Amino acid sequence: MTMAWGRSAAVGVGAGAAGVVAMTLVEKLEQRITGRPDSYVPARTLERLLGLAHARGRRAWLHNLAMHASQGAMLGALRGVMAGAGLRGPWASLMFFAVRLTNDQTFENASGVGAPPWTWPRDELVVDLAHKAVYAFATGVVADALAVRWGPGPGQVHAEEFPGRRRHIGPPPRA
Repeated sequence: MTMAWGRSAAVGVGAGAAGVVAMTLVEKLEQRITGRPDSYVPARTLERLLGLAHARGRRAWLHNLAMHASQGAMLGALRGVMAGAGLRGPWASLMFFAVRLTNDQTFENASGVGAPPWTWPRDELVVDLAHKAVYAFATGVVADALAVRWGPGPGQVHAEEFPGRRRHIGPPPRA
């Protein structure tokens, strides 16, 4: 069975955009409840990575939006490929959650804007993890719902050939 890589990635970009919308809605709700102000870490990271001047006001908001939305959509391509390959459901979304966190932390720490999460105040860490989980699982729900229309992915086909947990099962022969 061959996977349609381009189709899977394109679906993932859309799923990632949906995940960004879900994360943003949850974030705005959380901010209304907690009174926490907007974070401009995405804007500052983008500015440092691209060598842009430190922006304020509407321009900083636009940089924030650009980084937030582009990261979410582009990472969504990976989740779409995962779904196309047959990595679907909560386990796949949990794996993708780790990818999202790793992506953010790599850019934020490499640019000098962020610090390792284990050095953060616990309340900030919990909020960030919760928002990224919303993104990862919302992206997964959309990617999986679209991928299921194509039938099982190659990984699922392989798993169906040898159900249950077994040792020493190699790849199936090529068709």
